[in-house]
Amino acid sequence: MNQSKLIIFTLFFFSITFLFAQEKFTISGIIQDQNTNETLIGVTVLFPELNTGTTTNEYGFYSITLPKGSYKLQLSYIGYTDKLETILLNDNLKRNFLLNEATESLEEVIITENIEKLSIRKPQMSVNALTSATIKQIPVVLGEADVLKAITLLPGVTNAGEGSSGFNVRGGAADQNLILLDEATVYNSSHLFGLFSVFNPDAIKDLKLYKGGIPARYGGRVASVLDIYQKEGNSKEFHANGGIGVVSSRLLLEGPLEKDKGSFLLGGRSSYAHLFLPLFDLDNVAYFYDLNTKLSYKLNDNNNIYLSGYFGRDVFSLADSFENIYGNTIVNFRWNHLFNDKLFSNMSLIYSDYYYGLNLDFVEFKWNSGIQNFNFKYDFKHYINNNFKLQYGLNSIYYKFNPGEIEPSTPTSGINAEKLIDKYAFENALYLDAEHKVLKNLTLAYGLRLSTFNRLGQSEINIYENNQAVVFNNDFQIYQSADAIGTETVSKNKTIKSFLNLEPRFSAAYQFNRNTSVKTSYNRMSQYLHLLSNTSSPTPLDIWAPSGKFIKPQILDQYAIGYFKNLKDGDFSLEIESFYKDVKNRIDYIDGADLIANDAIEQVILNGKARAYGLEILFRKNEGRFKGWLAYTISKSEQKTEGRTPLETGINNGEWYNTGYDKTHDLSITTSYNLNKKWDFNANFLFQTGQPTTYPNSQYVYNNIVVPNYSARNSTRLPTYHRLDLSATYKPKPEKTKGWQGSWVFGIYNTYNRRNATSISFAQNEDTGNNEATRLAIFGIVPSVSYNFKF
Repeated sequence: MNQSKLIIFTLFFFSITFLFAQEKFTISGIIQDQNTNETLIGVTVLFPELNTGTTTNEYGFYSITLPKGSYKLQLSYIGYTDKLETILLNDNLKRNFLLNEATESLEEVIITENIEKLSIRKPQMSVNALTSATIKQIPVVLGEADVLKAITLLPGVTNAGEGSSGFNVRGGAADQNLILLDEATVYNSSHLFGLFSVFNPDAIKDLKLYKGGIPARYGGRVASVLDIYQKEGNSKEFHANGGIGVVSSRLLLEGPLEKDKGSFLLGGRSSYAHLFLPLFDLDNVAYFYDLNTKLSYKLNDNNNIYLSGYFGRDVFSLADSFENIYGNTIVNFRWNHLFNDKLFSNMSLIYSDYYYGLNLDFVEFKWNSGIQNFNFKYDFKHYINNNFKLQYGLNSIYYKFNPGEIEPSTPTSGINAEKLIDKYAFENALYLDAEHKVLKNLTLAYGLRLSTFNRLGQSEINIYENNQAVVFNNDFQIYQSADAIGTETVSKNKTIKSFLNLEPRFSAAYQFNRNTSVKTSYNRMSQYLHLLSNTSSPTPLDIWAPSGKFIKPQILDQYAIGYFKNLKDGDFSLEIESFYKDVKNRIDYIDGADLIANDAIEQVILNGKARAYGLEILFRKNEGRFKGWLAYTISKSEQKTEGRTPLETGINNGEWYNTGYDKTHDLSITTSYNLNKKWDFNANFLFQTGQPTTYPNSQYVYNNIVVPNYSARNSTRLPTYHRLDLSATYKPKPEKTKGWQGSWVFGIYNTYNRRNATSISFAQNEDTGNNEATRLAIFGIVPSVSYNFKF
């Protein structure tokens, strides 16, 4: 053997020896709360000596593969005491851990789960998380803790103003947000027309808002995903907590079905301000109630089942002439199965329903509409090795749309029963997500979602000349509804229109050092459902409609880049993100569009496009008695609908115009100060550019009638919006950890009584004959007090 061959043989020998010496094993398990057995989402599992780690998934499961050896293990989670242990890894190891809640957990005001530096190098970006404790601290109107009001304090998130429903993310419409409660779709997220959200903060375990870089496991909307998980309940002992407020109260009960194996959770809320209206000789009624339920049971070490539900209703009536009832119903059965220490699965069977009903006694008829879906999901998380993880699965949703039904409310009613045509659709998706640590400082996340949408047949489908449901009148230069030239019937078992879209997702994080990284992301998403609404804020009467022959699915392309920095070892943090998004096939409405009880909605809509871009800054103080964050967004949100031919003018002359939720500047400051064990003080300040609107800019008189001329769409704005909210929490016996524990929360909403305009209307003064503008403001200063308790 010559010298060169000897060198090659020696290198090969040592390589093989090294590979065998690097024998690897997997440690996996569940991490839970020591007092309740509640599984904990997003716990950091860190091995400092190897500078590597992982986090628990939505069901508290973790898995990581490491070389054989002895290592220090550190567990960290917001509001819990860190746990340190030494692990000897010489075989595959299954280890479950229990974490103790820290005594100061109620004072935490941290909005992302990055206690350790793992989030700096993770490719996930444009994501914010809120704890239940944080949500409860934020001052809100009427003293009721509110999830949706809390997320509007985050960068890139706004709403259409006080008393408005839903929320807007990065210049997107409210219907472009996918809202999930225990994986079930919530179609209307507000109570009392936006004064409260449907989410009981006592029942919430985890909340994440994805604004960009959205993983492939999510689909069906093009602006954001709000993913909320309910608590599972205490499987050790019975507990209760709740609150009594000025206009509403809540109560949450939880306890074991079988100790350490099964648990139940039952939570209820209701408002009762309407009970006092008779004292003021008022017959009007406006209240809501909802119910959260969850059953959890551990069959064995590898199998867990869950049954969760939500039921909520709003009731609004004016004397004896009008009654409005609407709300959501959700049921979800889930089965977790652990195939082995590297493969975790979850199967879900979900039913979701949104109902809207009207009873108009003065005209003696009833109206109801809604949307139902049946959803099957099967998801897998595969921990291939420490540098490569996969998530994959499938999702199938069957929809039934009820656009509306009219029926007489009395035998003597002159109204004839009428049913708008039900619509049906079937949406399917396959997805694959990968998280891949390519280099020591470079981690990638990439995936692909294949989605299909089949618009199914219905009893009657309009046929139009040239297949155009909207025609352009050249003489008057306006769009008009086309007349149907016939109809056809297609069985709901057959497809009348199908769509297929590939939705790639990609994000990357490059870590300069343990405290600094840059991230970038791209995602394409498809939305096949559309909320038909001609207001900037959704109303309960708005109707969901599926894509089909005349309504194309919305297609989003979003790009983002960001800079992330931990300062003073995580005491402070800075996040700066810039984004650009482009949406094809955004619905627009012809002037004078009538959306109510319209069985041919295709006659009043056109397919346009939208775009939004901006810069977001989030600066946080995470440690000390004084904590909080500053969020600032500068952005632009526009829509455009061009003419279909050179002869057509399009909407707004085919020019870009501001969407109803465009806000150039959006600043929020949220703070918390822990004075001592008994007193905590909280404040938030908001400053926003006024939302776009359309004002008349001239007028003319025709046959003694004053006719206004209006400016271009959304070319003017309401006055600037700003307010300051304050609250204080008093705990009389903070040292008490068992038995009855109570606290008082005192709040002032809109402290300096700013009369923020919800709208401005124009009318002629009857006395002077002059035109004048009238500002409508919903809230001035609103003080509140509530008593919270647990035992």
